[in-house]
Amino acid sequence: MVNMKRTFLVIGAVIALATALAAGSASAQIVEVGATATPVVSPTCPAGVSPANCFIILTRTTAVQTVSDSVVFPTKVKKAGWLVAFTVGLSKLSTNAKTEKNYLHVLDQAYGGTPQVALTVLKPGPNNKYTVAAESPLFHVEPYLGQVFQTPLALPPTFSAFTPLPVTSGEVIGLTVPTWAPILSYNLSASKFAYRQSRMANCKNAAAAQTAQLTVGAFMNYQCNYTGTRVEYSATEVTNQPYPKSYVHGPRKP
Repeated sequence: MVNMKRTFLVIGAVIALATALAAGSASAQIVEVGATATPVVSPTCPAGVSPANCFIILTRTTAVQTVSDSVVFPTKVKKAGWLVAFTVGLSKLSTNAKTEKNYLHVLDQAYGGTPQVALTVLKPGPNNKYTVAAESPLFHVEPYLGQVFQTPLALPPTFSAFTPLPVTSGEVIGLTVPTWAPILSYNLSASKFAYRQSRMANCKNAAAAQTAQLTVGAFMNYQCNYTGTRVEYSATEVTNQPYPKSYVHGPRKP
C-alpha cells in the first residue's frame, strides 16, 4: 500500500461536507473529473478480435486520459478541492470460470501480482512531464472484474478506505496500475480519444519493467501516446467552499 505524503482530511469530514452539499450548500460542488458524454464502462474486446489479440489490459504504468469525446484533458482539475472516490471500468476476462482462472494465473505471473489500481494526482510540466502530487492507496480489484467499480465514501472494515486527496486547479488525475488491470477500451475514434503512459520508449509493446509512478514527488516523461483508446476511469471531487463575502475575517483583497 502506498504511503501518503500529504496531509489529508479525515473521511468523516468529507462525508459531512457531502451531506452539507446534498442539504443545499450553494458554493461547494461535487464534480466528476474525467467524465464526458461517454460513461465509464467495462471494456470488451472489439467484435471479431480473439482474446490473444485483444489489447484491453494496461500493465505496470500510470495513465493519463488526454482526450475523451473530443474534450482535451477531461482529467484536469478546474477548482481546488478533495478527491473522495474514483470509478474504474473493469473487463470480464472470460465468461468461462476455468478459462478466466487460467488468464488470471498467467497475468499474475507475468506482471508481478493481482490486478491493482490507484488514483494519482499529477502536476503537469513542460514536454509532457508530470510530477506526482498525491496518490491513493492501492486497491485490489480482482473481485470486481466485469463491473464498473466505484470506491464509496464509507467502506466495510474488510476493504481499504479511500483517503481524500487534495487537488488544486491545473493538476491532472491519472490512474496507476503497478501490476495489470483490464481497463482499456480501444478501436475508438482516433480524433476523439487518446491517453498517455508514464514512459518514454518502446511504446508499441507492453512495459518491459515497472514504469508506474508510485512515489510522491517523483516525475516522469509521458512520451507514449495512444490515440483511439480510453482508460475507463473518473474521479469524484468535492470542491472547496470559499468564504462567504460577508465573512469579516476573510482574506484581504490585494
